[in-house]
Amino acid sequence: MTLSRRAALGLLAAAPVALPARMARAETFAGRYAYDPQPIGPGIWLVRGADEAIVFGNGGAIANAVVMACPQGGAVLFDCGPSLRYAQGLAAVAEKLCHGPVRRVFLSHLHPDHALGTAAFDPAIVAALPATRTELERDGNGFADAMYRILADWMRGTAVALPGATVVPGPIEIAGRRLQAMALKGHSDGDLVLVDEASGTILAGDLVFYDRAPATPDANLAAWRESLATLAALPHHQLVPGHGPLDPSGTAAIAQTRDWLDWLEQALNQAVAQGLDMTEAGSLPIPDRFATVKLARYELQRSVAHFYAGIEAQRLPRIDAGSGNGNG
Repeated sequence: MTLSRRAALGLLAAAPVALPARMARAETFAGRYAYDPQPIGPGIWLVRGADEAIVFGNGGAIANAVVMACPQGGAVLFDCGPSLRYAQGLAAVAEKLCHGPVRRVFLSHLHPDHALGTAAFDPAIVAALPATRTELERDGNGFADAMYRILADWMRGTAVALPGATVVPGPIEIAGRRLQAMALKGHSDGDLVLVDEASGTILAGDLVFYDRAPATPDANLAAWRESLATLAALPHHQLVPGHGPLDPSGTAAIAQTRDWLDWLEQALNQAVAQGLDMTEAGSLPIPDRFATVKLARYELQRSVAHFYAGIEAQRLPRIDAGSGNGNG
């Protein structure tokens, strides 16, 4: 399998310049993952990812994961991190918190900071939407290659492991833990959202970012906005974004993500209309209301790489296209 152009741009923007030297150093200096599970409700914990890009120093552990205890014993995980080693450590944390083995691992979507940890589990207990499995079949090996280049020894033993179970939207009960599953899209073609009944928590995956700029390597902005409207209409108590802190209001993170996407699309279209090149578009001023949003400039520049050529092709068609006048 090969990594799509957009996916490669999304990942390799974070790669070090001197990869061979970094990889050689990694054989000796790859570190240990740290876990700090934060209780956010009855039998539910948030394990925060670093509010950073994927770089060697953080081992790729930038995405949030959630641990849920089953009343009948054992644990449910929502996302499992970037590598075999990360997921093994996360599973050990979950088993200690929940007094039993991991019974089910849900994948929110295909991106490697959320999904490559599946290598640590029996595929039979890993569940995802059909669209996510299709995307992993298409891009998974390419993502793994890119992650090895960036993270080197952190990724030792990690291989793409496809989910063996399919998530069907609707109610799910796992050893007494009751969840509601939703199949949405926008950040990717398959964005799984879970609502935990006991705590009233939306597990939003990367449909929602909070105080961290949204990443867009596989985004469909119109579909993303529709999904955000669906989430905003759900009765809930609080929300866990894919990146960033818990939103105890349950609404602020949704609104901030939607605001960023609206601004981004408008800004890039205006930049094309003004004739700016990609470098100039990546240097556009970012509104003051996003001053607390981490990685704002970084994600703006990545989004320029993801969207700009398509916007130019749509708004600035070639004047010689389809003329057919035979005048050369």
